[in-house]
Amino acid sequence: MISFERFELSNGLRVIVHPDFTTPNAVLNVMYDVGARDEDPDRTGFAHLFEHLMFGGSVNIPEYDEPLQRAGGENNAYTTNDLTNYYIQLPAVNLETAFWLESDRMLSLAFSEKSLEVQRKVVCEEFKEHYINKPYGDVWHKMRSLAFTKHPYRWMTIGKELKHIEEATLADVKAFFKKHYCPANAVLVVAGPVKSADVRELTEKWFGDIPSGVKYNRQLPVEPEQTAARRLVVEADVPLDALYMCWHMPGRMEAGYQAVDMLTDILGSGASSRLHQSLVKEQKLFSNVECFHFGSTDRGLLTIEGKLVKGVTLEAAEQAIQKEIDKILQEGINEAELQKAKNKTESMIAFEDMSLMNRATSLAHYELLGDANMMNTEFARYAAVTTEQLMEQAVNIFRTENMNVMQYRAKTAGV
Repeated sequence: MISFERFELSNGLRVIVHPDFTTPNAVLNVMYDVGARDEDPDRTGFAHLFEHLMFGGSVNIPEYDEPLQRAGGENNAYTTNDLTNYYIQLPAVNLETAFWLESDRMLSLAFSEKSLEVQRKVVCEEFKEHYINKPYGDVWHKMRSLAFTKHPYRWMTIGKELKHIEEATLADVKAFFKKHYCPANAVLVVAGPVKSADVRELTEKWFGDIPSGVKYNRQLPVEPEQTAARRLVVEADVPLDALYMCWHMPGRMEAGYQAVDMLTDILGSGASSRLHQSLVKEQKLFSNVECFHFGSTDRGLLTIEGKLVKGVTLEAAEQAIQKEIDKILQEGINEAELQKAKNKTESMIAFEDMSLMNRATSLAHYELLGDANMMNTEFARYAAVTTEQLMEQAVNIFRTENMNVMQYRAKTAGV
């Protein structure tokens, strides 16, 4: 059991305290309930841009990293389609430095044309390096826009188009900050050798006077039920042909999510999985193949992807994957496979919980999902999954009309 205490400031900031006196270090984690799905379709990439802007200094602290390094701390951040997370780890004796830094940029991030221009260039270069010039870099830009027609998961965290960041104005950026980066839209987790009363005192001191802002009311367009298979053929200068197959699956809080998670493990996670054993080891059709999903809050995508062995056609590779899917649909999944998936999940959760940083992040994420205590009950949901539930999800997901296929052809294929 992960022990924690929870309280809320009058400005709406939710605070979770996780005491752990086995370490001299503390973690301060601020998670904002904003991700790429909350962006204007004509102004995408803003959540990720803010991940960079938030390190550009605040009104009272021009250099974010310098005082943190003096206090022996380190920090980082990440953005997903669903959330944005900022975290600091430092010696617990210097914890107040983290409160000072995080509260000041929540209260008064420094906005200037210069800082925007600097970070805009950084993000644009990242876009070009990882998504335009890199082999297979545009795969998820293309697949998301194929699989989603209405929901904002149809673009990536980096943004839909480079020009959206290139054309971002200071007024656009300020409006996005005011809407999302406020106490009412955040969860603060403090973990380490700390007492709840001390954390409450520090939180009131540093965050209590920050205006609450308006709690963001998320009303996203719902993705319509897919009624026909969608296909896309891409030809690019890449070393090997690749195949990407996606099916819509339940969201993070929907019934069936845990069953689907274990279904992806059984199909294509690791060398002992069905797809690897059959398609890589035995038939030698793929150099690698895997099955996974993104853990999306809203309805996401179950994905099978792989690079083909030279000489194997994309049509033959797709047929081989479909044959493995049909085998599950016709013959089912046995108890031994399910138990193996449960054991792996239990080990993974236990391993993640060993890290103080991971515990702090997980508590924040579960709180955003609805209740931090789900961290303590999550494995019970996996342990309760039956082979019948796995089959129910497999039948529901692996329908032809729910399928999206992208053949990514190498221009040099066959040469």
